[in-house]
Amino acid sequence: MSNVATTDYLTVTALTQYLKRKFDMDPYLGKVYLTGEISNFRLRPHAHQYFSLKDDHAKISAIMFRSAFEKLKFTPETGMKVLVVGRISLYEPSGSYQIYVERMEPDGVGQLYQAYEQLKKQLSQEGLFTATKRPLPRFPKRIAVVTSPSGAVIRDIITTARRRYPIAQIVLYPALVQGNDAAADIVRQIQRANANGTFDTLIIGRGGGSIEDLWPFNEEAVARAIAASQLPVISSVGHETDTTIADLVADVRAATPTAAAELAVPVLSDELIKLQQQRTRLVNAMANRIKFQQERLNQLLSAYVFRQPQRLYETYVQRLDRAQQGLTQQMHTQLQTWQQRTQLAQQRLTSQSPVPRIHQAQQTVQQTQTRLQTEMRRYLTAQETHVAQLASGLDYLSPLKIMSRGYSYVTQDDQIIRQTAALKPGPATIHLSDGTASAEIKTITPATEENHD
Repeated sequence: MSNVATTDYLTVTALTQYLKRKFDMDPYLGKVYLTGEISNFRLRPHAHQYFSLKDDHAKISAIMFRSAFEKLKFTPETGMKVLVVGRISLYEPSGSYQIYVERMEPDGVGQLYQAYEQLKKQLSQEGLFTATKRPLPRFPKRIAVVTSPSGAVIRDIITTARRRYPIAQIVLYPALVQGNDAAADIVRQIQRANANGTFDTLIIGRGGGSIEDLWPFNEEAVARAIAASQLPVISSVGHETDTTIADLVADVRAATPTAAAELAVPVLSDELIKLQQQRTRLVNAMANRIKFQQERLNQLLSAYVFRQPQRLYETYVQRLDRAQQGLTQQMHTQLQTWQQRTQLAQQRLTSQSPVPRIHQAQQTVQQTQTRLQTEMRRYLTAQETHVAQLASGLDYLSPLKIMSRGYSYVTQDDQIIRQTAALKPGPATIHLSDGTASAEIKTITPATEENHD
């Protein structure tokens, strides 16, 4: 290596530029048709979109510029299977290759992602995500950790906990965190930690991975075991961008195992410093309070009221005398005021007495009675005169009055005979002014026109 000249070494920039030129000049990479599942997608409004495409064994970074993304007729989501067309190139600052997506179409949703969304919707409707979260204890004594015994999670948690709060005991409940049997094993260890009854906090965690690797933490059994836990649960599953059902059900979600340990325990040295500061503040506060109270006591002891106690109530005696005088004067004034009001009321009552009105009304009644009696007598006299006139007229028109002038009338069979045609031979009665006479009708001679004349 010492025989190679310095000028023969390539810079990183030169190598990256060379590789980028290789990517750009390759005809097979100029237009690539790719299918995969979207991962790590976070919508950036009115900006370029950065995400990943993956399948079961590989992952590639992807970028879609704003001009191309605004032409899409759907909104991409994490877990969605898509068909993309683009070119492969190298990003020089990081030296990583990526696909620059020009077109994208949906190709269905992955089965695991679809199951994840269905379970998430079901548990959300049941209220598991919005249930009251259990608070984490401030100073835990024992912490249970459900994770793989061989992973970096338990090492990070132990290291962080010992550094921050070495008096806390970390107890590992080893569990499978990947595979078909992992969910049942995680549930069993959660139940074991709760049954122990001596722990203050429970941490569930594992490292990052694909949705398939993290799937045990999306199982319904694990979610319900976390919800039923009597211990407050801290979930630390996957990376910060990964969100599992366990994270949503847990009381607290941590981005990393280190963050989970930091949430579970305080910093002992900081707490000791806080205690010392509180002790100092308490001592100073008590000393200041004692000093203040002592000064106040000295002032009170030196006050004149302790040397001449009678002076303590002299002012109050004067106040009492003045109050009595003021009360007496006010009572007199009040009485005078009420007497004046009473006199005025009596005068108004006398002026509005009904006695004069009654006398006047009685006079009016008497006058009215006198006028009524006069009118009644006049009315009766007039009516008597009128009745006499009517009786005289009626007597003048009476048949008896007419008969007294020599007239009579004949009846036959109790019928008054007015014409000869009504007569018939036989008995009849002649009615006179002073009686009746019986007659016998023998001959009936009707009057002729000549006789009438």
